[in-house]
Amino acid sequence: MKLLRIDSSGRSQASDRSSKGSHTRRLTERFTRRWLQQRPDDVLISRDVGKSPPHPVAEKWIGAAFTKPDHREPWMSETLAESDALIDELIASDLVVAGVPMYNFGMPAQFKAYIDNLVRVGRTFGFDRSRPDDPYTPLLAGMDKRLILLGARGDYGYDPGGRIAHINHVESAIRDVFAFLGVTAFHSVAVEYDEFGGDRLQASIAAAERAVDELVDQLMSEAEQRQLA
Repeated sequence: MKLLRIDSSGRSQASDRSSKGSHTRRLTERFTRRWLQQRPDDVLISRDVGKSPPHPVAEKWIGAAFTKPDHREPWMSETLAESDALIDELIASDLVVAGVPMYNFGMPAQFKAYIDNLVRVGRTFGFDRSRPDDPYTPLLAGMDKRLILLGARGDYGYDPGGRIAHINHVESAIRDVFAFLGVTAFHSVAVEYDEFGGDRLQASIAAAERAVDELVDQLMSEAEQRQLA
């Protein structure tokens, strides 16, 4: 199997290495380390959009993306080269492990830029004007991919049913975009209480780490069953 690890935190260090570090980097590192300890022959691809954000979608990108490949000028292919590389990584991966902290109730700008480079007509979704009531086709459907979203939040109560779940625009937005492309198997774990610190933060980190370990074991068991089927 191939794992794609994506980190998007603006903090460069993990929180188990630095007191000002990233909880999401801590969780993505834990997930991939535990996975590879048990399946050392699997391949890990790492993409750090927190340190090296993709270029945001701009006018040239739009013009190139909506031009049919056989009609593109050389500059158009150059403009889309970064997007193509990101899409190729995603297509090649079986398991996507994304560390996405909450910034102002939504995803970081650098991860939004990553998503905007993934959503490409003719590459990750199809559009057919002859089907006006249902023109879209998810081109990644049937590839048996799974998305693992590992988050961190300053406050608490953002999970479904929580006190401020209605202003959590991270998990639902990312889940919906990937489902639009055909990746519908989705799992998420998050650390909360970052702004509070103290015992509540430490308890949330410990709970998230346990949840990550359990999720790795669950997904590994499912992968082995699929391989035996």
